[in-house]
Order: sequence, then C-alpha cells, then structure tokens
Amino acid sequence: MKRSIGMGGMVVLVVALFLPARASAKEIADSFGRILTVPDGISRVICSGSGCLRLLTYLTAQDAIVGVDSIEKQGSRVDVRPYALANPRFKNFPLFGEFRGKDNPELILALNPAPQVIFKVDPKTLDESITLEEKTGIPVVTLRYGDLLDGRAAFYASLRTMGGLMGKSDRAEKVVAFFEETIADLEKRTRDIPEADRTSVFLGGVAFAGPHGFLSTEPAYAPFSFVHARNPAYSKQLKADISKEKIVEWNPDVIFLDLATMRSGDKSGGLYELQNDTVYRSLSAVKSGKVYGLIPHNSYNTNFESTMANAYFVGKLLYPDRFQDVDPASKADAIFGFLDGKPLFAQLNEMLGGYVFAKLPVQE
Repeated sequence: MKRSIGMGGMVVLVVALFLPARASAKEIADSFGRILTVPDGISRVICSGSGCLRLLTYLTAQDAIVGVDSIEKQGSRVDVRPYALANPRFKNFPLFGEFRGKDNPELILALNPAPQVIFKVDPKTLDESITLEEKTGIPVVTLRYGDLLDGRAAFYASLRTMGGLMGKSDRAEKVVAFFEETIADLEKRTRDIPEADRTSVFLGGVAFAGPHGFLSTEPAYAPFSFVHARNPAYSKQLKADISKEKIVEWNPDVIFLDLATMRSGDKSGGLYELQNDTVYRSLSAVKSGKVYGLIPHNSYNTNFESTMANAYFVGKLLYPDRFQDVDPASKADAIFGFLDGKPLFAQLNEMLGGYVFAKLPVQE
C-alpha cells in the first residue's frame, strides 16, 4: 500500500533540506583538566601566549591561523625565532591582542573569518582562560608549554592535544618521536664518558624576556645534560644570575655564549664583558680562546629546535671523536627543516654576525 506525504510533511521536508547542517562537536580535556566541547574538523584558530604558534608550526598546521598577537607583527633586525623566520607571512595577519597572552576580546570577535578555537599556552590562572571564553563565546583550549627535561611530558601532551584537534595526530606522533630519537642519539654517544673525563662548561648571556649579560645562565641547560657535560652551575632553576666569584671558582674548561646577549647594545653584553672585564679575562677558557657562540634558544619561550641544534654543536666540540659523522650546521638545518619547514642556519648566522658555532673574539 502506497503512502502519500501531506502538505505538512512536505513543508517539514523542504525546510530540513535547506537548513544548514549542524556542525558536529566533541569533548576534549585541556591541560587544566577542563572538559571542553569543541567543533569537529577545526580549520580556523588563533594561538595565544608565548610559543603557542611555534607548536602549531611544528605540526604543519599554521595555515589554520586567522590572526596573530603583536610579537608576530613587530619588526626586528635580529629575530631568532625559527618558526617565524620560516613564516614571514605571519606579520600580515590581523592582530588579536598583545604578546604574552594579553588577548583583546573585541579584536578577536572582529576577526573574519572567526576562529573556531583559541589555543592558549600557560595562562597565569585558569580564570584567564574562562573569562576569555565567556567574552568571546569561543572555546579556549589551554596548553602547557613544557620543556625538554622534566617538562617533556607536558610538551608532548600539548602537541598531541593540538594535533588531535587539527587533524594532525600522525604529525604530532612524528614530532614526539623526532625529539625522543634525537635526545636518545645524543645521550647514546656520550653516556659512557667517565665522570673524570667530562669537560666542565658554562653557558652565559642567556636571554630571559630580553637580552642579558654574561652572568645570566640557565642552570638546567638541556644540551649539557644530553651530552653529559660537567655543568657546575646545574640546578633545576630555569634561570639564574651567577656571581663573578662563582665563575672564577668553577673556572670552566669551555664557555658558551648565548648570542642573544649581543643585542644588549654597544659596550654591554656578554662578549663585551669577556673582552674587557679583568676578572673574566683571568678565566682559563678566555685565556685559551675556548669561548663559543650558540643560537639563542629563549625568544618568546624556548625555541626547542635551536636547543637541539646547539646540543649537537656542544657535543661535537667537547667530544669530537663521538660526533665524527656530524656537521653541526648541516644538522641544524635538518632540525629546522623538519620542525619549521625550512633550513635556517645561514640566515640565523648572518643575523648574529657569523658567530654561531664559532670561536668568539674574546682576546680583542
């Protein structure tokens, strides 16, 4: 028996055909453990907070951004952020707020197209993310930036969360595997060096929210740990200013200088201090010319690719017999190429006066 559709049924059918399909959604947990409902198939985002866009770039998902914070639009003669050097077009996107997570809800609401999700790295409080979500009506996925030592699990978790939402889960796993395999390679080459044969080292001039002088260091500097160098400044502190007396007491065999210190200006910065301060000039490493330049690794949070590139140079310099197959500049380009999509060593070296992985002129 045939059934006919009445006029009422026809109206419902026609309306249903022409209504926009409701976007599917899913639930996820962010780094604070909040359960969020987010759209499925995300293709438009913004990244808030120090280093957030770097993580998206590692995942090759940076084409999804619809706006940037102010750090991406600032012009700088010396910009040592590899992800930004590889993507100069970032500066052409509309602004949604100030750098370091100082978001402007009105600017976010004015973005066209609008972001479906806001990724936010390391807000000071959970309330910061909740308030931004309430003011914009856009889900705010909070992430931990992490580091390559005790914070490595947090770093990997953020890559996986971001990758899962962006349809880049496979890429996230490849990035995690890349770091794990690279760190394992460094450690395998050097782990059996007897303690008595390990070279003592010091890293000076480390940048933290801007350039600093020679005494600024990162006690838990990951490359020193990866290649089992003897680091007398070691502690779990992220940053510290070491006294001159301690430097003299330690009298390291080799000194490395974070070349961000060269942005301190004329007659200042780590290199100038080593050249002119009589206390530093008494150090064995300075007398023997064993002072070398490293790629700045702290610029809008940690540039993990620069950290890994530096680790291979440090290992090659301290233990050349263990790194005979490694050319540090080529290795750096391989790392930049995988994580940022472009070899960048020559560009960085030119910006930094040709001092990257080079002996520095401390005797001048």
